Amino acid sequence: MAMQKFNLPDPGEGLTEADLVTWRVAVGDEVKVNDMVVEVETAKSLVELPIPFAGTVVELLASEGDTVEVGSPIIVIDTGGDAPADPDGGSAESGESGQTPSSEGGDESSGPNLVGYGAKAGSTKRRARRGGAKGAAQPGPAGDSPEAGAEPQAAPPTPSPDPERAPEQATGERARALAKPPVRKLAKDLGVDLASITPTGDGGVVTREDVQAAASASPADGGSSQDSQRTASRAGDAPEQTRVPIKGVRKRTAEAMVASAFTAPHVTEFITVDVTATMELVERLKGDKAFRDTKVTPLLVVAKALCLAIRRNPEVNASWDEDAQEIVYSRDVNLGIAAATPRGLVVPNIKAADAMSMRELADAMAELVATAREGKTTPADFAGGTVTITNVGVFGVDTGTPILNPGEAAILAFGAVRRQPWVVQRDGVESIEPRWVTQLALSFDHRLVDGELGSKVLADLAALLHDPGQALVWA
Repeated sequence: MAMQKFNLPDPGEGLTEADLVTWRVAVGDEVKVNDMVVEVETAKSLVELPIPFAGTVVELLASEGDTVEVGSPIIVIDTGGDAPADPDGGSAESGESGQTPSSEGGDESSGPNLVGYGAKAGSTKRRARRGGAKGAAQPGPAGDSPEAGAEPQAAPPTPSPDPERAPEQATGERARALAKPPVRKLAKDLGVDLASITPTGDGGVVTREDVQAAASASPADGGSSQDSQRTASRAGDAPEQTRVPIKGVRKRTAEAMVASAFTAPHVTEFITVDVTATMELVERLKGDKAFRDTKVTPLLVVAKALCLAIRRNPEVNASWDEDAQEIVYSRDVNLGIAAATPRGLVVPNIKAADAMSMRELADAMAELVATAREGKTTPADFAGGTVTITNVGVFGVDTGTPILNPGEAAILAFGAVRRQPWVVQRDGVESIEPRWVTQLALSFDHRLVDGELGSKVLADLAALLHDPGQALVWA
C-alpha cells in the first residue's frame, strides 16, 4: 500500500493555525482528487479543503474542535499500489508531497491541480462505515449521508463496541440534524447532541438558540472531556458562569484590535447631520426600475458618499508601513463593511468600490454581507482593505468611537437615523421641523491623517448626505 498524509495548508491568510470544524469523510470512505474532505475555521472564514489525491481514508489524525497548526498532517489516505509509505507524507515511489498545492493552480508535478476553495460539500463518495478506527475523529452532523441505493459492504470482523458509536452501530447511519457549521461546532463544544434537539429554525434547521437552550437544560458534566466546559447562567441549580475558549474569529479580532489600538494613535471626530434628502433619495431608488430586486438602504448612500469624499481627499486612503518606514497611498478604495455573523464580527471589503455605480455597489454590498454571514467569504475578500464602515445604527446606537481595522487609516461609524426636531432656515427665516438626523464618527490614524484632513473628509461626507445633489457639482 502507498500511504499519503494530507497536511493542513494555509488557506491564503498567512495564518499559523485553524480550528477543525467538520470532517466530511470517515475511515473507509473513498475520495477523489479535489473532493472536499474537511471544513476548518480560520480567523476570518469557514474554508472547505479539497484532497490532492485519490484513495481510501485510512486514518483521521485530528478531531472536530481541535486547533491544528498549519503544516500538520490531518488525514492519511491509501492511494493504492505497492510503494512504501513515506513518513513525511509522500509516496516513496511517486515522490508526491502530502502538502496541498496552491489553489491558484497547484503544483503540476504533484498530480492533478486542485479546484479553488469553497466548492459545495457532499462531493465525496462514501462507503458504508466500518467500526470506529483507533484515534479517528468522527464526522460532525453534516448533511452527507450515504448515497441512496448504494450496495451494502461486507462487514469486517466486529471489534469490541465503541460506546460513542453504539447507537450508530446498532441502528445504521444516524439521521443528520440540519444545522450550519458554526451551530454544529457550538453543539460540539457544549456537548449537545444535535439529533436530540427539536429545531425551531425555518425548514427544520437547528439554530444557535436551540443549542444554547438544550445546553442550559442539561445537567453540568464535571467529567466532560471537551476542551471547553460551558454552562449557562440560568435559574435553579445551573452553574453561575459560562466559560468559552478564545478561538477563531474572536481570538484573531482581539489580537488585531489590541495591536491596532496600541500601534496607531486614534483620533475620532463627530458630526450630526440632517439626512432628510438622503432618506428621500433612498425611497426614490426603491421605486426605480434600475434598482429592482436590489436592496436599497441608507448605508448604500453612505458608502457611495464616503467613496466620493475620499476621491476629493485621496491622502486618507493610505496605510503605514512600519518596516519600510513609508506611507503607502492606494489608488483604489477597497471599502470594508463590518458584518455581524454567527462567528463574530468580520470585515470583508469591496475592491475598487469608488469605481462602481450605485447599482453595482448595491449588488456588491448585498453579496458581501450574505457571503460573510454564511461563513464562505474567501481570504482574498479580507485582504487589502483601505477604509471601513461600521453600521452601528442598525442596532439602534447613535454613535461610537470605532477602532481602526489594522492597516487602514480611517473607519466610519454610521449611527441610527432618527426623526428629530431640527432648526431649518429658508429665505433667512428659521423654523423648527421634524427631520431625519444621524451622527457620523470618523476615527483615523493620526500618523497618517491630521486634524485638517480628517475634518475635510467628515465635512464632505456630511455635505453629501445632507444634499446628495452636491455630487454633481463635484463631478
